[in-house]
Amino acid sequence: MEINKYYDIIAEKLTGWLELLVKMLPNFVVAVLVLIAFIFAGRLVRNISDKLLDKAIKNKSLSSIISKVIYIIVVTIGLFTALSFLNLDKTVSSLLAGAGIIGLALGFAFQDIATNFIAGFFMAIKRPFKIGQVIHCEGHSGVIKHIGIRTTELTSFQGQEVIIPNKMLFQNPLVNDSENTYKRIDLNVGVSYGEDLERVRDIAIEAVRNTPNINKNKDIDLVYLAFGSSSIDFRIMIWVEFKSQLEFLKSQSEAIIAIKKAFDKEDIMIPFPIRTLDFGIKGGEKLNEVLPQIEMQSKLGERSQRNSSS
Repeated sequence: MEINKYYDIIAEKLTGWLELLVKMLPNFVVAVLVLIAFIFAGRLVRNISDKLLDKAIKNKSLSSIISKVIYIIVVTIGLFTALSFLNLDKTVSSLLAGAGIIGLALGFAFQDIATNFIAGFFMAIKRPFKIGQVIHCEGHSGVIKHIGIRTTELTSFQGQEVIIPNKMLFQNPLVNDSENTYKRIDLNVGVSYGEDLERVRDIAIEAVRNTPNINKNKDIDLVYLAFGSSSIDFRIMIWVEFKSQLEFLKSQSEAIIAIKKAFDKEDIMIPFPIRTLDFGIKGGEKLNEVLPQIEMQSKLGERSQRNSSS
């Protein structure tokens, strides 16, 4: 009797499921067809958006990421639509709620990664720099090698590979040396207090006129800055064409050499810091005054040692 009872229950359940399956079969077929249609539509939208974004933002990595996100959104909409055809509205609601909770948790867990992605997205639109340009940011300098959606890679002037998170480049001051054709060299020099400052100015300006890569359309400026401890300080400013960081440093080096040669030729003194040494117990005495006393004390010390040894 018990076996028959369980058999009837199982048969009733199976029959109910079979009837439900037959009843839901058309909806199931429609749901599968809808999902397949959305998958194909997602691929089509992804390919079209990839081409359009690649032309618009000129960033293959970013356009690929955005296209994949669009594809996932389209397929997700198709999945929820297919579930609704199966009368699984409660399941859809549960999935949406679960996706929201998971998305919130992932947002907190990967906050820095998400920030870098967002920064990379806005930088791809704004384009503050390009591959091959020289930039400086937060103590890092180099030539841009690769611009990614999350990080940007630099080759430093020492040949090192530097990977910088896009968040750092987006949130901090950024210097792009390659954006302008010309860059200014600022040289600080000091001359003796006994020099004729107008003569010094003319000689220094004339000395740097043939600096490599100099922009002859811009004036060479020289201004005196301050009365230093041992010199009168001035700054000479030269505009040169910025071809690379090495070429810029070479131009700066040649300008320094030219000024030094010109000053040596014209007998213009570039002073070095002067130090005054005081001698004696109380100080303020000159070396030639103290030296005889030191020699006398030394001789007395030697005699004292001889007498004690004898």
